[in-house]
Amino acid sequence: MVSTRFAGLDGVSLETQKVGHVLSGIGHDIAWFAGELGPPFSPGIEEPSAHFSWPDNLVLERDAFGRGDPRSVRSTIDARAGDLSSALDRFVDRFEVEALIVQNAWAIPMQLPLAVAIDRVVRRRSLPAVGHHHDFWWERARFDHCIVPEILTSVFPPIHPRVAHVVINTDAADDLRRRTGAVATVLPNVMDFEHPPPLGDGEAFRRSAGIAPGTTVFLQPTRVIPRKGIELTIDLAARVSRPVSIVVTHPDDLDPDYWDDLRTRALDSDVDLRLVDPGRTAPDLANAYAAADIVCFPSLYEGYGNALVETFYFRRPVVVNRYSVYERDIAPLGVDCVELDGEVRDDHVRAVEAILAEPGSAEPAVERNYAIGLDHLSHRVVGEVFTAALSSIC
Repeated sequence: MVSTRFAGLDGVSLETQKVGHVLSGIGHDIAWFAGELGPPFSPGIEEPSAHFSWPDNLVLERDAFGRGDPRSVRSTIDARAGDLSSALDRFVDRFEVEALIVQNAWAIPMQLPLAVAIDRVVRRRSLPAVGHHHDFWWERARFDHCIVPEILTSVFPPIHPRVAHVVINTDAADDLRRRTGAVATVLPNVMDFEHPPPLGDGEAFRRSAGIAPGTTVFLQPTRVIPRKGIELTIDLAARVSRPVSIVVTHPDDLDPDYWDDLRTRALDSDVDLRLVDPGRTAPDLANAYAAADIVCFPSLYEGYGNALVETFYFRRPVVVNRYSVYERDIAPLGVDCVELDGEVRDDHVRAVEAILAEPGSAEPAVERNYAIGLDHLSHRVVGEVFTAALSSIC
């Protein structure tokens, strides 16, 4: 497994950990290479200069997607790619690597030299590789202007007979094929639906979070960044006829300006908004979800929606905004959610009030969502997709 970072609560790290777990379970040995390796990601090699936040890399990214000198940028990419190629060679030799899975480093151009280095190693050693692409550069406006566009077209991602492609939604597969002609397999975000979650202690979570008894909890299991749509959760809570505490669970990568705006909005709406980190172990998550009367996932944009799949897994009723991937890839599975369309209307409030008034009324929906998860969003799917991808290039 190769990327810029395997650590923290970002979607790439969370989903890659699941991929590693599944592939280990079916007989593969996994080694990790990245600029940062968190505790679950071992054995491996941590090469700090491969991180997207390495100071020299931040300067390079600014120049490459700004007003830098193309000749200088190309020279810098070539030199650093040479150093990272050597580090990757040592990694491949030390762990006797037979195939690489490149986690998003060939999709989002936050580490140009690393992408070039991986491509060089794959071609020089004729090493089979799967590009697991979570979000492409053309999906982000910040990468629209690049002074070295040939780097984007050549390695984001590379098109090569010994490289297979896996993406996380149908839109991405269509975009990749239209732009490059490459055919990709869609692998959604997954949970271990084959094994039910641990029982959670919702009261323990509420006590630790300082939530008063009898208060309704809206759980927003996301980071605090604008695309998560937390303002919609505040608007919903403000219209519910009972005291509500909104609990946001991911302090990582918090956007301070957005958080300040949210706090002001909540104060003006007389809504309790708090940031509580429950931890990321299965028991921690089980406690947080058990505490939730409603889970809110009003995202404006998602590559797929890890927290939504988590909600299905922990059998909680959910309010979701109909972001594009939900509309195309998730809703057609037949899931049962309270669906927003970019705003909170009276019918949404009535639907939530009905669940809060009679919690048992949500049981058919949460059981249906769990069954759909078992069929379409389970660890079994990971094994099937990567076994087929590796078989096609090895």
